Order: sequence, then structure tokens, then C-alpha cells
Amino acid sequence: MNGIDDLRSLKLAVLCGGTSSEREVSLASGRAVANALRGGRFELIELDPATPLWWDKLEAIDLAFNMLHGPGGEDGAMQGLLASLGVAGTGSGILGSALAMDKRRSKELWRAIGLPTPDFRIVDARDQLDPLLDSWGGLFLKPVFEGSSIGVRRVATVDDIGPAWEEAAGCGGPLMAEALVSGPEYTVAVLGQRSLPSIRISAAETFYDYAAKYELDTTTYQVPSGLSADQERSLGALALEAFRALGCSVWGRVDVMASESGDFQLLEVNTIPGMTDHSLVPKAAEAAGMSMLELLEEVIRLSLALAQAQAQGGQS
Repeated sequence: MNGIDDLRSLKLAVLCGGTSSEREVSLASGRAVANALRGGRFELIELDPATPLWWDKLEAIDLAFNMLHGPGGEDGAMQGLLASLGVAGTGSGILGSALAMDKRRSKELWRAIGLPTPDFRIVDARDQLDPLLDSWGGLFLKPVFEGSSIGVRRVATVDDIGPAWEEAAGCGGPLMAEALVSGPEYTVAVLGQRSLPSIRISAAETFYDYAAKYELDTTTYQVPSGLSADQERSLGALALEAFRALGCSVWGRVDVMASESGDFQLLEVNTIPGMTDHSLVPKAAEAAGMSMLELLEEVIRLSLALAQAQAQGGQS
């Protein structure tokens, strides 16, 4: 099934909402995806897994377009449920989704195979941050299992430790301290076996937090990112290697910092990127000459091909 007409014959469900702290972003992403697909004459329904017995409506569905951000939708749980129901879903499978959502294991795996990522520690008490701040000169405190920068705080001085700890700990689950990298921030969208043009992110706030991502209009996005051709190739290759190392597939986004010397450092992989009007993957696709609809059609094609390969015993 590769032709446009074949794709149009599919019955799709766009999954959005859910119960994670990223519910509102997921609803906005889901609406954007559903509107674009309807504009392309796809037949679809929108399903919110926060609704009782929502899965009963999957019976006649050919493909679930998963736009559930955060725990429960992006961490392997929804991927496992869809697999158990025999419904193909978009994006990475169970393993890739679970690894990418786990910031600690992502970084441990990258470090084990020699990929660059900022130094980090798992912390369970706020007094552990003082020596790390002294050693690194600055750090980020992050919940291990959240996305969209929820609960993430920058710690530049000892006065920042208390407020940062309260916010991050309020998310529940383990916390990770990550050494501050003070250079520019980039993101690279991955689509199938290729990377799309990188984007340089410049937040007017302290860092690229939740508000800068979804609420404020003061964040600027530079695409093309201003890198040289060699740097762009190097960053794209690094993003692809990091993405594949976690077992991710189909599409996603790799977030990267550059040090003052220009070395790239991996932060995390997002397996279900945001698709709101502030989101980055549609911007990267546009820079590559793709419309929103063409991007979604390619995600559908790649997801169906992966589902077929898995059904035949292939690898993801």
C-alpha cells in the first residue's frame, strides 16, 4: 500500500488527550494532525484514551495515529496495548518508545556506545545538588520520565536549588541532574532513514521550557540553522545514530546542545513530537520541501511498512 489512493482508503484513528501532564499539548497536536488529514480527504475519528472504553472504537480501524505525549502514550504502554489489540500504530514500537522516554537509560546507552551526552547523576535528595553545582558550574534538574520540559529547572546558583527541587519533585518519579552545556540548542527531526534540516532554537527566557515551547511567541527558530554544510551533515548523522541506538523508528525528534567549542551533545529523543503551531517537526519538514499533509502521509507509509515487517517477523 504505497499509492495516495490506497492511503485514502484507510480508516484512521487519531489518538490524543490521555491522562499525562501533557494532555493539553496532546489535544492541540491531535487537532492539528486530524485537521490536516481531513483536508487530505482521509477518513478518521479522534479518540481520547481518557474516555471509558475508548478502545472499543478501534475494531474497524486500520491505523492509529498516536499523538499521545508523555507517560501512558509515549513510553511503550500505548504501543503495547495497540499491539495486543492487533491494531497498527504510528511511530516507534514498545522498546524504542520506552527507552526514549527514560532519560537515564537513553544517556546510559549513548554513553556506553560512545555517543556524546552531558554528564548526569540520578539524585534523590536536594543536598546532592550542591557538589554537582560546584563541579559543573550549572545544571538542569529534570524528572526522568516527563516530556515537554515539564518540571525541568535550570540551577545556576545555590538559591535556585530549593525552587528547582520543589518543582521537579512535584512530578513524581526519579530525578536527574544534568550538567549545563552553555552553547546554542538545536533539534533534528528524523523521518525514516533520513534527518531533516536542523533547527536552531533561541528562547528569550532562561531556557527552552514549557512556556517557551507552547505558549510564548518570543522564541525564535532558525531554519536553516546557520551551520556549515559539514556541521549539518555531522549533526544529522549524530541524530540518526542516537535515534537508532534506542531502537526508535519511523519518525521523531532529537534534541541537542552545542558546547562553546562547537561539539554536539545529545539531550533526548522525542518519539511523538508535538504538532502544534509552535512545533518543530512541521518547520523542519517545510524546510525540506514537505507540506504538513505530505509529512503525515510519509509517517503513515513508514508505520504501515514497519507493522508489515513486524507481522512477518522482521526487526523494527
